[in-house]
Amino acid sequence: MARIPATAVAASGLVGGYAVARWTKKRPLGGVALAAAGAVAAREWQQRSGGKAAAALTAAYVAAFAGSHPLAKKVGAWPAVFSVAGGMAAASWAVGRRSR
Repeated sequence: MARIPATAVAASGLVGGYAVARWTKKRPLGGVALAAAGAVAAREWQQRSGGKAAAALTAAYVAAFAGSHPLAKKVGAWPAVFSVAGGMAAASWAVGRRSR
């Protein structure tokens, strides 16, 4: 079975969480999607890079989610979500690359 990289899971969780919340008009449902992807990514980060890296990347994931809100007021919702998802993917990739 092929594994989906944590980098893709984290970025998809941020985009998917927002998409679910927006299209269903149920913010808690979007939060469930966001949290589920975050949990999967955190588990993968822990297995690949260790506990400290997983904790730092999980904190970055939460910060990306929180940071997308004020950013959305300046650039719009979708550009903000894609920006923080890209930043999160880059951070995950960099930490994962360094751990190898």
